[in-house]
Amino acid sequence: MRKTKTMTTYSRSNSSRTIAGQSKGKAKAAEIVYQVSEAFMTPVHTEYRFGAMAAGGAGKGLRARLEALGLRDWRFDVAIPEYQIAVELDGGTWIHGRHSRGAGVISDMDKINAATVRGWRVLRYTHTNHKMSQIMADISTLIYATK
Repeated sequence: MRKTKTMTTYSRSNSSRTIAGQSKGKAKAAEIVYQVSEAFMTPVHTEYRFGAMAAGGAGKGLRARLEALGLRDWRFDVAIPEYQIAVELDGGTWIHGRHSRGAGVISDMDKINAATVRGWRVLRYTHTNHKMSQIMADISTLIYATK
């Protein structure tokens, strides 16, 4: 089996970004990163390691630091660290995917609660409400509420 590189294409006319070879969730996360970084001129990350950063960053001794703080190496789908805003894109809602089964729901609650008590504001969306205009409006509201 031959591996191919992921291709990214930009289209400024309709602000769309297509990412070949990625899931819809990852493509949506990349679209959010692109639009937020363009609109607010701030660093935006996908797969942001919230747990590791809360424990002092990745590196030697991370597992012990996470355990001491009662954290796990959680990741946000999209994060804007400057404003402590995170976006979670939950997939598989109607097919009993990870985010809609008992253990997954509990794990998500643990992550969101740990982030909230540390000052993060987390926006959650499912694949049925991934409307970019609403996501951008919600992020804008949170950013301007911070300033």
